[in-house]
Order: sequence, then structure tokens, then C-alpha cells
Amino acid sequence: MITVISPAKNLDFETPANVSTYSQPELLEHSEELMTVCRTLSSQQVASLMKISDKLAGLNVARFSEWSQPFTTGNAKQAVLAFNGDVYTGLEATTLSDKALEYTQQHLRILSGLYGVLKPLDLMQAYRLEMGTKLENSRGKNLYEFWGSIIAQKLNETVAQANTTQLVNLASNEYFKAVDKKVLNADIITPIFKDCKNGQYKVISFYAKKARGMMARYIMEQQVSSLESLKQFDVAGYYFSEEATSKANEPVFLRAEQN
Repeated sequence: MITVISPAKNLDFETPANVSTYSQPELLEHSEELMTVCRTLSSQQVASLMKISDKLAGLNVARFSEWSQPFTTGNAKQAVLAFNGDVYTGLEATTLSDKALEYTQQHLRILSGLYGVLKPLDLMQAYRLEMGTKLENSRGKNLYEFWGSIIAQKLNETVAQANTTQLVNLASNEYFKAVDKKVLNADIITPIFKDCKNGQYKVISFYAKKARGMMARYIMEQQVSSLESLKQFDVAGYYFSEEATSKANEPVFLRAEQN
């Protein structure tokens, strides 16, 4: 199985990487094209485009101007260690064994508005460019039009290299929308996580994001290779529910109310 996750808005470039191995992003020529556009934006334009504060806009204008190749361990950090959101709290990449990390490098991919697709150990420089950003560019009016079928084609290469037919979608709707389903050569499995609140099971964003990270870790550590094995996921109180699952490719995992 190949697993895809979303990036995170929060970044950690202060904590030193606990692994020395790294790789390079494979779509940097496209990233450079996007950066050429981003560098023309003023702080006010960035604030409006991304709907962020003036302070954050200023930070990202600075990031755009400082972004440069080549990427080294001195000016960049491995993606899976640099992202610092709820999914990555669940994944806990810094505590993966060397064996699990090696498997992760081959079987996990991070979707990105700037980098397209990242391997976990790909070096990346700090940025903020969410996939849903309506950034006009030479290929269209937003990032979905910019990436077109490129992300799906890159994932096809990964699927073929892993000799699998299944892709586990643990990314958000915003990011997985960037994967052209007509081009993707894989059976998509999209797990759904529901927590009980006030007696009802529902998707609670904060918990669901962390659960996606925990499932990604489970897949990497157990080297899960089938849907049936995936249903054995039982971390942090989650369990597969046949009754709650209405579509075979959308297995539902439930968890009792948290105190």
C-alpha cells in the first residue's frame, strides 16, 4: 500500500533533525515556477490571498525571498520532521525505528501546494502555500490547475515501484482533490474516523487529523498491505466498525467518548 497525507501549516525548523539521511524533492522545477510567481506578491497581497494576518504575511514574503536551491541540511529540513501539525503529532516520525523509517520513505507521500509530492525524507525549505490557494499562474487560476495530472502521475510511479494496487488516502479533501483520479492507477481507500460526542458518532476535525497520523504510523510499522489488515487498526481506542461502514473503500473507525 501507498499512503498519502496532507502537509501542515505549522512548521518546526528550530529542532535539529534526529536523522541524517535525506533525499531531494522530485518536482522542484515546478516549485521554482510557483516561487517565481510568489516572489512578485506584496505582503498585502499575500495577506489577502491566504486570508492570514499581516504578521504572517510578512513572514511568508520573507520565506519566498529566501527560498533558493540547492537544498542542503544547512538551509532545509526533512519534510516529515519539518511539518508540525495534528497529523504529525499522531505520526510521531521522530520515534520511528530505522526499519520503519526506511519503509516510510518508500510507502508514504506528503501532498503539497508548493512541492506537489514529497517523500518523507525530502529536504524542504519553509513555506506556506495551501493547495486551495487561488494563486494565478501560467497554467491557470489556482494550484489545482497548476498541478493538473502531475501529482497523480508521480503517485503512479510510487505505486508501481511498491508493486501495489492500493492507495490509502489519509489526506484532507483540500489536498486529495489535487490528485487526478482519472489518471491515478490505484484503488483508493479512504478511512473515516468518528468520535462519540454527546452520544453521537461524528467526524471531529482535531481528533480525525491526529487519527490519520496514527494510522499512517500503524501502516508503516506493521507494513500493512491489504484492506483486511488495515481494519485491524486499534490505536488510541479506535476500532473498525462493519456496521458503520457503508462503502467497502471507506472503512469507518469509531472511538468512544473521550473524557
